[in-house]
Amino acid sequence: MSETIKQLKHYQMYVNGEFKDSKSGKLLTVINPSTGEKISTVPSATREETQEAINDAYEAEKTWKFVPAATRGQYLHDVASAIRDDSEHLIDMLQEEQGKIRSLAKTEILFSADYFDYMASAARTYEGEILQSDNANENIMITKQPIGVAAGILPWNFPFFLIARKMGPALVTGNTIVMKPSSDTPNLALEFAKIVDKIGIPKGVVNFVTGPGSVVGDELSKNKKIGIISLTGSVNSGKQVMASAATHMAKVSLELGGKAPAIVCSDADIDLAVQSIIDSRVDNNGQLCNNCERIYVQEDVADEFTKKLSDKMAAIKVANPITDKDSGIGPLINQAALDKVAGMVDRAVAAGGKVTAGGHKVKIENGFYYEPTVITNVKQDSEIIQDEIFGPVLPVVTFKTLDDAIEMANDSDFGLTSSIFTQNIDNAQRASNELEDGETYINRFNFEAMNGSHSGWKESGIGGDDGRHGIDEFLNTHVIYLQGHPEKTQG
Repeated sequence: MSETIKQLKHYQMYVNGEFKDSKSGKLLTVINPSTGEKISTVPSATREETQEAINDAYEAEKTWKFVPAATRGQYLHDVASAIRDDSEHLIDMLQEEQGKIRSLAKTEILFSADYFDYMASAARTYEGEILQSDNANENIMITKQPIGVAAGILPWNFPFFLIARKMGPALVTGNTIVMKPSSDTPNLALEFAKIVDKIGIPKGVVNFVTGPGSVVGDELSKNKKIGIISLTGSVNSGKQVMASAATHMAKVSLELGGKAPAIVCSDADIDLAVQSIIDSRVDNNGQLCNNCERIYVQEDVADEFTKKLSDKMAAIKVANPITDKDSGIGPLINQAALDKVAGMVDRAVAAGGKVTAGGHKVKIENGFYYEPTVITNVKQDSEIIQDEIFGPVLPVVTFKTLDDAIEMANDSDFGLTSSIFTQNIDNAQRASNELEDGETYINRFNFEAMNGSHSGWKESGIGGDDGRHGIDEFLNTHVIYLQGHPEKTQG
């Protein structure tokens, strides 16, 4: 091991209430995307170590499910309080590890605390049913029971919040959980483990195992002791998890990619549309499945809209978000992501696209920066319209009628989010009824509520998160037919 590696921060996995390294001795190195510098190492777990974590969670669940729901909820309240107490440190870590501008990093950390409080409140509200029976002196009761051990496979784009989104509903409903952080952003998860340990959540209830998806993620997907696999990630990853889960019929909840269309009608408030679309595109440096990924603007306002959009996108400051508080957009997560975005823009231009803002990589230290970009004169069947960009790029297509816009918006393998900007209630209602997406935003930027429902159609996923529907994902239904003594049925 080199001297450089020895000087890096080192984090340990958290399994069954203990911090530990991998017996393999192998390490993963974490890079600061704002500078390209190495910042830490984490263990690279083996398949056997992943199995041990699952076994520990399996044993812990036998006791945890009988802990009163209100007590389980109190642990989540304690987590929320601990997050707020350590928020500045966590914000610093999130910026360093993932490259968010500070305002968004602050939002993610504090929103996660609020999310834990929200899920804790579900302890006294999730419920079953009592039904009328066709038989005399019989009760039919539908109860909700924990599934068992949950696997949480986390992405790198919201590495802290996605812990809350998976762990909160899993724990409050009586499940235990084994989480695999992204190898790009494991630091915050392992720092979060210190909170779990400090507040005294029982051993084995919450576990973090770091390592490659081909080892840790694969074992979490295939292991028969896992009852539900909750993954946020790419479509390909989701398909692999679903195929593996099918071998033992584990439940899956998959939030996958998106290609969100935004429809701008001729009667829209153009300034509102421009700002809302920009806010939902450059959010998280363009790396968010909810982000607006393609724009359809009505022909008679296309010139005005495109000019205002291009001017505002060009004015966004690209800078290191850690050292420059005025940074409006930070880096992409790694070199591969940067090359992907640049390649998509270059191919669109080669096919006749016109860049009206941005269109280039930005050299800042050794980070992975790309300019906020607008590109017009692209075709509906082009790569940049059909494939997920996951970067700060907005392709623009014009349309004549709302029928045309809805048809093009639905012409996609994805179906996560969409938006429409109009002051006509009929347009809004049509879009609400006809757009093939799990969420539609009307005259606002794309960002969901914790008490709503976040779920995709088509290849954007299966299952869902947030609100009571997200809680139900972590529950099994158990029907009880309770027949009284037959003598009691006599008149």
